[in-house]
Amino acid sequence: MATAYDFTATGIDGTPQALAQYAGKVLLIVNVASECGFTPQYAGLEELWRSYRDRGLVVLGFPCDQFGHQEPGDEARIRDFCTVNFGVDFPMFAKVDVNGDNAHPLWRWLKEEKGGLLGIDAIKWNFTKFLVGREGAVLRRYAPTTDPRAIAADIEAALA
Repeated sequence: MATAYDFTATGIDGTPQALAQYAGKVLLIVNVASECGFTPQYAGLEELWRSYRDRGLVVLGFPCDQFGHQEPGDEARIRDFCTVNFGVDFPMFAKVDVNGDNAHPLWRWLKEEKGGLLGIDAIKWNFTKFLVGREGAVLRRYAPTTDPRAIAADIEAALA
């Protein structure tokens, strides 16, 4: 069985990043977008990162342009937007597809591990979140409407 640590993704700076570098950490993996109604969640994600990173949480942001063309920019624009508007310094990655034939392997795996409501595994919108435990298994999946701060208790439990 695969774990989250078995995957590689391209960092927002264009370099390959093995998720194995986060082995033993709790991960919050999120598909993000800069022009979405949920974009203000970046602030909550950054707050979680700053509150729990010393205890072993890593927030991983994966920009995605599959929903309403809400992530139209290139990686440099995305990075600048996140830094300037939300002070984001958690790890960000290059744009990915989360659904369809070109879905990134990590996102295919995440959906297989924790399907959505009514057995529909597809990611429905930006800011879908997956909490991964220290062993690399998916613990929970959260809807785009779930405020990041509402996940704090689950993060605390995963870090314990």
